[in-house]
Amino acid sequence: MRYFIYLQYDGTDYHGWQNQPDAVSVQEVIEKKLSMLMRRELFIVGAGRTDAGVHARLMVAHFELADDLAVPANLANADGKLDCEQLTFKLNGVLPLDISIIKVVPVREDAHARFSPTSRLYRYYVTTRKSPFDRNYAYRIFWEPDVELMNEAAKKLFDYIDFTSFSKLHTDVKTNNCRIMEAHWDKHGDEIVFTIKADRFLRNMVRAIVGTLLLVGRHKLTVEQFCRIIEGKDRCIAGDSAPARALFLEEVEYPEELFL
Repeated sequence: MRYFIYLQYDGTDYHGWQNQPDAVSVQEVIEKKLSMLMRRELFIVGAGRTDAGVHARLMVAHFELADDLAVPANLANADGKLDCEQLTFKLNGVLPLDISIIKVVPVREDAHARFSPTSRLYRYYVTTRKSPFDRNYAYRIFWEPDVELMNEAAKKLFDYIDFTSFSKLHTDVKTNNCRIMEAHWDKHGDEIVFTIKADRFLRNMVRAIVGTLLLVGRHKLTVEQFCRIIEGKDRCIAGDSAPARALFLEEVEYPEELFL
């Protein structure tokens, strides 16, 4: 039986989502606590591989239970099956304060947290104000960006599918093609928020796009030059990646038919 875990985390103290040999990851922490509660070694697969310092208001992961293995009595319902609400409660009781489980739900056997989503949505938070409360969750800049021009450039993302220029080098993906569904900046007082939605994202892609769009907003790049960067398919000609701490994974959407 396969299950989706919906969760949130503050990525400040983690070296990203994915397990690493010499650093603590969000995936590792959840796997250890899940395995402890279920009294067997379990592994989870996440919807994405957020970088060190990146946060998630909504991440989805899946794990699998073999039908012939008994569920611990304190996590079983009257039929001996996994009680998802009880597992959610127990996980939240043993996980650190910077990781929270929203819910656990049963899904079809072919449902996959990473490969089944129809879209993912990220938001990047920029601020022109110093705030001790935002220091781990927003990127402070010391100039007033041209939001209208950045939005003009962001619209150009819809004209392309190959985003090699915004991808981390030497990754193991088969294609750098992505379909952008939404991309825009919104200003709320001192806060400027970039929202981007796509069917998939490349490693470091959102932060590279933000860093390059901020150059447009600072009048160091024109909209036409922004387009030439995309067409160049060369990471070296794009802007620096914006800091990880201001990036949030906010939505992951799946087809309804995957849920039981």
